[in-house]
Amino acid sequence: MPTAKKIAEVEELTDMISRSTITIGTDYRGLSVKQLTEMRRALRGAEVELRIIKNNLVKIASENAGRPELVGILEGPTALAFGYSDDVVAPAKAITEFIRSARLEVKLHGAFVEGQMVDASGVESLASVPSKEVLLGKIAGALISPAAQLAGLLSGTLREFAGLIEARANQVEGEPAAA
Repeated sequence: MPTAKKIAEVEELTDMISRSTITIGTDYRGLSVKQLTEMRRALRGAEVELRIIKNNLVKIASENAGRPELVGILEGPTALAFGYSDDVVAPAKAITEFIRSARLEVKLHGAFVEGQMVDASGVESLASVPSKEVLLGKIAGALISPAAQLAGLLSGTLREFAGLIEARANQVEGEPAAA
């Protein structure tokens, strides 16, 4: 018979799974409470919530949320990082950067990203993708570059033409008047 606490936890977890755009599974064995707290704090800046939940409850909640494939990232004791922003790169980047900078021996199990399963190497390659803002800036720069080159060429041509007219005017001023 499920307890009221577990029922409430499954309902909360179902809501978290259905709202998240990315869910990353990672091992947490060997981490101290201090390291887990630091990890939660670091991930909070990227709108990521780290939770340690029993796998059985995750299985029930993922079924309820309509994402049964999520159980594929559960390997033994698993901490789940839920990302809620539209940018799925930021959570992957935040968790891999924290693991790397803190020099932790933590294994990523994989991720569930917008309806698709991604393995651990996929999470790391997702983390290496530039952020959405950087990509949009590169696209804008690529679109503006030809127009900027054209404007430079046209202004250079106009400058040369103005220089020729000024030189001719100076030359005419220096000529003696015809009688």
